[in-house]
Amino acid sequence: MQKHKPSRPKVVFFDVNETLLDLAPMKTEIATVLGEEKEVLALWFTTMLQYALVTSASGQYKSFGEIGAAALQMVVANQNSFISEADALKIVSESMQNLPPHPEVKAALALLKEEDYTLVALTNSSVESLKNKFENVGLTSYFDTLLSVESVGKFKPFSETYHWAAQEMKVKNEDCMLVAAHGWDVAGALWAGWRAAFVSRPGQQKFPLAPDTEITGSDLSKIAQALIQY
Repeated sequence: MQKHKPSRPKVVFFDVNETLLDLAPMKTEIATVLGEEKEVLALWFTTMLQYALVTSASGQYKSFGEIGAAALQMVVANQNSFISEADALKIVSESMQNLPPHPEVKAALALLKEEDYTLVALTNSSVESLKNKFENVGLTSYFDTLLSVESVGKFKPFSETYHWAAQEMKVKNEDCMLVAAHGWDVAGALWAGWRAAFVSRPGQQKFPLAPDTEITGSDLSKIAQALIQY
């Protein structure tokens, strides 16, 4: 029996930080404040994500940079030390603006563009931050649209955020696919009625209680190769 060939998603959305961009330089910069312990760096990042969700769940909105800086202040305080809000903001904002793409990213995006896929960046960062990041590393031309959650005022993985992004692109939820390297992000997209592909970067895992992703690959080239078979 011939295996059914999946339909092509009308729009492929990409998470940005860690999925497309390598966070290693940012972690190095944050390590100047927190020290080199991997556990402390991981605690800062998870604290940032936690309080992004707390902010959205409470009907509030602060930029991802502001929340990252606040999380840095909290983790530093737990080390019985202190960093001012201004210094924390400076470190987080500057470190997030100069993130290089993972080595395979540009070739993978170029391949998808050649196959006439509509590519959209969907990030928890601000519009200004997203534009600057992409301009700094030459990614802007690969994308048809750049979308930030600041326009809807809720961070991923809230279902409303994915639904808003679909509406912005004038497509149905079932015609959208999210490509992301975070288990919480693909889980949110799937529960919102989207399709999803998971980039299994080192240290990243899918959430076992969520529906499985349609595609899983160790890097973006593997995801692109799977998509061009559709």
